[in-house]
Amino acid sequence: MAEGNALVSNIGQLVTNDPARDGLLGVITDATVAVSDGHVVWVGSQEDLPGEWAFLPEIDCRGAAVVPGFVDAHTHLAFAGDRADEFGRRLRGESYEEIMAAGGGIQSTVSATRAASASDLLAVTIPRVKRMMRAGTTTVEIKSGYGLNAETELRLLGTIAAIDDTLPIDVVPTFLGAHTVPPGFDGDAYIDHLVTEVLPLCSPHAAFCDVFCDEGVFTVDQARRMLLAGREHGLGARLHANQLAASGGAQLAAELGAISADHLDHIDDTDMVALREAGTVAVLLPGVSFSMQLPQARGNELWDAGVTVALATDCNPGTSNIETMPFVIALACVEMGLSPERAVWSATRGGALALGLEDRGHILPGALGDFAVLAHPSYLHLAYRPDAPPVERVIKRGDLIPG
Repeated sequence: MAEGNALVSNIGQLVTNDPARDGLLGVITDATVAVSDGHVVWVGSQEDLPGEWAFLPEIDCRGAAVVPGFVDAHTHLAFAGDRADEFGRRLRGESYEEIMAAGGGIQSTVSATRAASASDLLAVTIPRVKRMMRAGTTTVEIKSGYGLNAETELRLLGTIAAIDDTLPIDVVPTFLGAHTVPPGFDGDAYIDHLVTEVLPLCSPHAAFCDVFCDEGVFTVDQARRMLLAGREHGLGARLHANQLAASGGAQLAAELGAISADHLDHIDDTDMVALREAGTVAVLLPGVSFSMQLPQARGNELWDAGVTVALATDCNPGTSNIETMPFVIALACVEMGLSPERAVWSATRGGALALGLEDRGHILPGALGDFAVLAHPSYLHLAYRPDAPPVERVIKRGDLIPG
């Protein structure tokens, strides 16, 4: 990926997420950022700009607010098919379990994805990612998981790699072979199959291994076996945990030192303490609760307990067909009750930490030059104007991304 040089100037309000500055967001007014070879080299008030950086190509923000590029740490972007009909059925009163029993749910997306060619998958995934980018996302995690067999899981991971090669966005690939139990297997037999047959083929193409550890999906013991096998193949551990019930997934994430536990709609104080002590990031997905008309996760209580919190879209065809992080920030504020400061931090620095990426999610020397230039003078507009496109321009590694 090209690495550019830029003087990002006339910033009315700059969110740095620098812990050395005042407030959670480390806001600077009348700010300038210098980027050289794709990385931030200087941050400060415009009047203090050192002369050595004054002649960089200028990107004039005209008084707009600038935040770090959003880091979307949980998505299922690579899939074929459409589940709008299921969404309508849920709104008319059918439960998710009833829809799954009738052949819907994840299995319906698996069928459509298995039938799609590599070029088909790339053709439908690229527009999704482009819309994310236009809304300020500069790094995105994408999971496999809609194949449930070696052939299609490899095709999905190939699609994810092609996105990383094709578009000016950083993509983190995750192997989610243990997304659900396919027909013809029970849970133990399917984990056996994944560990012995599928994981060795897929692990070279992924950074993380994920498991849906929850009621009616994979048990704690099954998830532990999968994640430990992934670790033997060099993959970091992340976990869908406690979405549907108090499944023990959060405790497993802490036990294994997983980099993240995601969803966490059903957790107690003991789970929070375990996550904090393990240093596991809580990735919260308010779009799922919004789409499913369910209570939101306990975001503020996780924050108050000292757990690192991230926000993500969980963009997927069934339970959160949401692509943009600004809308997720608005949901986190209005429905989950996070302050704008906590929500913006969680969507930027929190997301970076959930992927183990120390060089982004903040704007300070050494970080990647990834920024979202807002169409407004304050970061507050990310939650205040959920119906309007809040991002005017996106800068990736010092280069403007074409609109």
